[in-house]
Amino acid sequence: MSNILPGGPAIAPEESPAPHPAETKGGKPASLWSDAWYDLRRRPIFIVSCAIIAVLVLMAVWPSLFSSVDPFNPRTCELATARQLPSAGHPFGRDNLGCDMYARTIYGAANSLKIGISTSIFAALIGGLMGLVAGFFGGATDTVASRITEIFFAIPSILGALLIGSTFRGSGLGIWLVVISLTILGWPMTFRIMRAAVITAKSQDFVVAARALGAGPARIMFRHLLPNALAPVIVVATINLGGFIAAEAALSYLGVGVQPPEISWGLMIADAQRRFLEAPLPLIFPAVFLSVTVLAFIMLGDAVRDALDPKLR
Repeated sequence: MSNILPGGPAIAPEESPAPHPAETKGGKPASLWSDAWYDLRRRPIFIVSCAIIAVLVLMAVWPSLFSSVDPFNPRTCELATARQLPSAGHPFGRDNLGCDMYARTIYGAANSLKIGISTSIFAALIGGLMGLVAGFFGGATDTVASRITEIFFAIPSILGALLIGSTFRGSGLGIWLVVISLTILGWPMTFRIMRAAVITAKSQDFVVAARALGAGPARIMFRHLLPNALAPVIVVATINLGGFIAAEAALSYLGVGVQPPEISWGLMIADAQRRFLEAPLPLIFPAVFLSVTVLAFIMLGDAVRDALDPKLR
């Protein structure tokens, strides 16, 4: 109903703004995660990156769905057809040994994604746990952990991983040697992000209230601080995942990563570069898949960062 002031026009009552779809759920205020999910679903960059990653994961888990050729069977390679151009039966052509490039590219996704995802998880766990403890306790604990982190920061990642891989090449660890090498040198960034987030969060009122109610250090760290400091760590882990996949390719190219008879895009690039001028396609196809994979994870990380950081909205 309109409000009528004496001698004045009718004034319509103010309408309250429609609530944000993510503001309430079951009568409760929306959390950071539900609000971020609402925002992510409306970002084209998030949808495109998730679609690409979903296809890559399907390739890694079920490669026979994309190719009926078994690249691990030496009988499928014909030396007489080496460097053959793409044809109806071989859309990517054949490599220097006459093996089907399309099948090898499809099957190469498994090791590349396995190494990237495993390294990202382990680095996030190690760096996150150390950052949580150092940021919460401070003092000597923080000083020692920070100095150790600085030592690892001073080591060039590829050079350090190359040294570790060369030293333990005959250990029989296979692709897990690459995961260990990259994890050892990949956790410091996560440590710094988690430490900074915990130092900021531990001065908040909810932590002070938890202390006043008698909560112990373990409960405060894992029940109160960790959920509030986890968002930036997830962003960094997602972005780093693409970097770890690229690092695996570099190590395989240098001869200390994935080794035959295993298949990875980096190993395929290393094999193809010897005859690149004669046959460029065996190098181009795995390089394109590698670039698209790294770009997809970086795009996903950027989208998650924008959704979780209110300042960037």
